[in-house]
Amino acid sequence: MKAFDYFKATSVADAVALLAQHGDKSAVLAGGSDLLGMMKDSVTGPRLKMPQYLISIKAIKGLSDIKEQKGGVRIGAAASITDIASSVLLADKYPLLVQAAGQVAVPQIRNMATLGGNLCQRPRCWYFRGKPFKDCLRKGGGYCYAPAGENQYHAVLGAGACHMVYPSDLAPALTALNARVEIAGLKGKRTVPIEQFYVLPDKNVVRENILAPQEMIVAVEIPAPIDAKGIYLKLKERQAFDFAVVSVAVNVSLKNDIVTEARVVLGGVAPIPFRSGKAELVLKGKRIKDAVASASREVMAGAQSLSGNGYKITAAQGLLEKALSSLT
Repeated sequence: MKAFDYFKATSVADAVALLAQHGDKSAVLAGGSDLLGMMKDSVTGPRLKMPQYLISIKAIKGLSDIKEQKGGVRIGAAASITDIASSVLLADKYPLLVQAAGQVAVPQIRNMATLGGNLCQRPRCWYFRGKPFKDCLRKGGGYCYAPAGENQYHAVLGAGACHMVYPSDLAPALTALNARVEIAGLKGKRTVPIEQFYVLPDKNVVRENILAPQEMIVAVEIPAPIDAKGIYLKLKERQAFDFAVVSVAVNVSLKNDIVTEARVVLGGVAPIPFRSGKAELVLKGKRIKDAVASASREVMAGAQSLSGNGYKITAAQGLLEKALSSLT
């Protein structure tokens, strides 16, 4: 690993000022489970440079809090995955988020990794992470290796020029819960729906989210559930320490057993947490049990597979069927 300068921020304003001072040569450090791994592996490219300045936010007061507030719950960006997975408050109100947190990696990593880091992690694509592939599109080069290469874990939805999949477990769950992301920058704070936080490769091929170099995630806010039921399921090759081949987060609001609102979000199949509007439309206005089959068929509408990842379409349909059946 190359040498870097380390700063210990004591406030959000302090961290933002340091980010603004050092620009794209700096990075926020919380748990470091993804960032430090990339730095150790020296993952670089034409527009991907390792940071020279790391700004720790772990000492910022209140940034690890999980608190109930008017209209919902607020989770600080530095809250660990273990904090989320073990929270009684979250288990009571948002069980699908707790289920997702419990599926992240292994206990040792969950103890270190944070909410903000999980939402901002970089792709797990082996071409992006691999040293030999210097001209990978996501690194700022001119070529995506996935279509002509080994692509069994790559995207079948929303790919465009880059076929990476977004690896977060918490992002699909929070999207299903209609969460909002609070962002701090030089001009103050702004809050955006989490589904607007992520960007497709056709909009920005070298970034996964809307954060500017001088911005950081401060917290995530989740609205209070109203007659809602939810579940998070994850298909992976190994039962421990593995990323999703496919994951699904479902959250439905019910009145007299009829679905009034539905959010169906897939992970592991697209460069962003993918919300299936067609599956949601099928569910709305029906009993869950009456719409399981049709929603499962529609969830992968528009999917386009590569040579080795067509199985993801069937897997996602089956996983949604299992998720919906468990909610009936």
